[in-house]
Amino acid sequence: MAAASDVLLKTPLHGLHLELGARMVPFAGYTMPVQYPAGLMAEHKHTRAAAGLFDISHMGQLRLVGPDAAAAFESLMPVDVIGLAPGKQRYGLLLNDQGGILDDLMFFNEGNDSLFVIVNGACKAADIAHIQARIGQRCQVQPMPDHALLALQGPQAAAVLARLSPGIERFVFMTGGPVRIGGIEAFATRSGYTGEDGFEISVTAQDAEALARLLLAQPEVQPIGLGARNSLRLEAGLCLYGNDIDENTTPVEAALSWAIQKVRRSGGAREGGFPGAARVLAQLTAASGTAGHLDHETLKRQRVGLVALERVPVREGTVLESFEGLPIGQVTSGLLGPSVDRPVAMGYVALAYAEPGTRLQAMVRGKPVPMEVSTLPFVPARYYRG
Repeated sequence: MAAASDVLLKTPLHGLHLELGARMVPFAGYTMPVQYPAGLMAEHKHTRAAAGLFDISHMGQLRLVGPDAAAAFESLMPVDVIGLAPGKQRYGLLLNDQGGILDDLMFFNEGNDSLFVIVNGACKAADIAHIQARIGQRCQVQPMPDHALLALQGPQAAAVLARLSPGIERFVFMTGGPVRIGGIEAFATRSGYTGEDGFEISVTAQDAEALARLLLAQPEVQPIGLGARNSLRLEAGLCLYGNDIDENTTPVEAALSWAIQKVRRSGGAREGGFPGAARVLAQLTAASGTAGHLDHETLKRQRVGLVALERVPVREGTVLESFEGLPIGQVTSGLLGPSVDRPVAMGYVALAYAEPGTRLQAMVRGKPVPMEVSTLPFVPARYYRG
């Protein structure tokens, strides 16, 4: 175990986490804070009520630069890259040739033929290699290993940042740009992974600790670890790559069809043209019928929200069955939701069981726990849209 921990990378805030009393765990090749002395429950509730600061420097940051960058990047994803206006951000999905999800990501149009991209930490090396191999001859692929990434999330996040960077509060959800926060040069977008209003802030590694200390000095802000990040994102119905989505899952199966704009769908001006397009577009058509007339052969399963009807947490990997004992799916994420105070989960079920209100059961340690399919999110999103 010691040898394994020796090779773990450290974010620029590693020393600060130790100073704050964080419990550190391996995550995505890094040693990361899972919680601080206040504990997961307190951190979760503080983020919902005030503002929580997250170190997400394990994520990958890169730029795609050149006149053909947008069209090139669009060839890897089923989303509209070309039509994204400067100053705006969009959610994207890198697909393999079978339509499976290699990673989910965020990309921002900086203008001047430059896209800023944020990918998941565990996938970043593979993502950058994939992007370089597929479109490196069409645009410059510029990794940014000398940058850190912080997230300030919660209903008081905007007030905190407006105090330190007047004007930043004018950003609305999925917009952003260059900013100065207390004199520190940074790049901020109004987005995040909690379902709350908030900001993600890219800053040079050498300025990361100064920025984190400045934010933590604000009375509304507390440090938040990976444990609460996970519970917050699950209550918000957001996918965790490697759990809820992976290379064997298509966007339609993952209930991420909303991320595929009309222009890339069948009949759109730039229909298809992305890896796995035939399968993904066929599944979109299969999913477009009414509940009783869906194409169960083309689209066999769907990601759904699940609520346990008994106070028994239902964890990742738990088998889901019909009340007749037939296996119909599996839980991919699950815990006792701190804000909703009940066990919630996400998972995949056969299409016939995907309608909200459908009852099924989870097999927990050999005992059936009744569950009900729920709409997502479990906690309403509070993104600021102006």
